[in-house]
Amino acid sequence: MSHDRPAALEGLKVLDVSTLFAGPLSATLLADHGADVIKIEHPRGDPARTHGAQKDGVGLWWKMLARNKRAITLVLSTPRGRELFLDLAADADVVVENFRPGTLERWGLGWEELSARNPRLVLARVTGFGQTGPYASRPGFGTLAEAMSGFAAVTGEPDGPPTLPPFGLADGVAALTTAFGILTALRARETTGRGQVLDTAIIEPLLHLLGPGLIAYDQLGVLQPRTGNRSTNNAPRNTYRCADGRWVAVSTSAQSIAERVMHLVGAPEMIDQPWFAGGSGRAEHVEELDAAVGSWIAERDRDEVVAAFEKAEAAVAPVYTAADVLDDPHFRALGSIVTIDDDELGPVRFQNTPFRLSETPGSVRTTGPRLGAHTADVLGGLGVGADELARLREQGVV
Repeated sequence: MSHDRPAALEGLKVLDVSTLFAGPLSATLLADHGADVIKIEHPRGDPARTHGAQKDGVGLWWKMLARNKRAITLVLSTPRGRELFLDLAADADVVVENFRPGTLERWGLGWEELSARNPRLVLARVTGFGQTGPYASRPGFGTLAEAMSGFAAVTGEPDGPPTLPPFGLADGVAALTTAFGILTALRARETTGRGQVLDTAIIEPLLHLLGPGLIAYDQLGVLQPRTGNRSTNNAPRNTYRCADGRWVAVSTSAQSIAERVMHLVGAPEMIDQPWFAGGSGRAEHVEELDAAVGSWIAERDRDEVVAAFEKAEAAVAPVYTAADVLDDPHFRALGSIVTIDDDELGPVRFQNTPFRLSETPGSVRTTGPRLGAHTADVLGGLGVGADELARLREQGVV
């Protein structure tokens, strides 16, 4: 990818003092598009550095999560740490934080102090439950949001337990929402000349994605049941096992697709049934439809199934693992995966930016840096010389 064109967010300065996932990932999305993101950690390091899989003691998730950032260490609760943070915030555009409500205020770094120092600053606050309300002081993690939003209640098999996702779904959705919120606040600043506070509660963005469940209950008193991989809105929609033990996923959200699938699997007579004419009618006859589709797929290897569906212009996808994703020609053509040289691990592969812009493409330039890799550079810009830096290290301030 060409790096000579300017990135969309070049010139923005972001201070990321958040930990683990939702806050940091929102800052990463900005960094991908050229923002100068300074990741500020306690000297003991962000817990994300040691979260999940490691290779030779090096955290792998960190390499992706903290990409394109500069890393410094600074203890904000110390008097000198507070002063240095205020100095950094003086010409920053955004601060991203996820301390419990009241923590920054206790350190003398609340909105009043920050906006007095820099009226154009946007303060993005990412917490489990938001800044106000009866649960605001509770510790919040994505898992709690996945439970409270209603996601877990509708996920899983009908006779099985409510099911949590095996990855940070609520955090990821909250990160995307926070990045959008930050850009919205920066756009508002062009009109008002002032920054503002963005309050993201991790329980809310996922709630938003769950769609019509709330209005359906409000108007009809109906609760969405757990349906496994099936849908209450249409059928056939499921994962099906192929003859070679691999799996495919099929969706028939459009009527024309549903008809093509039934022709393909040799059950065209079902199309003439009066119930077949709409998604909800098909959903009521899911057992018959799944039996027809499932038995046809079970007799064929995955590649044969996918090729036949493609020829019939019916919607199918192989169920991929990470190994399949890295090997897929379409992901390669889109540039969905990047290979970046890391100073600890050598070449690493992980996800690229999640969308493409034609004129100002984002890019992954560096992997997550070592702890404090840029402390001397960044604090040097504030006039902290080598002697003071050594003293601050001794005192545990950086």
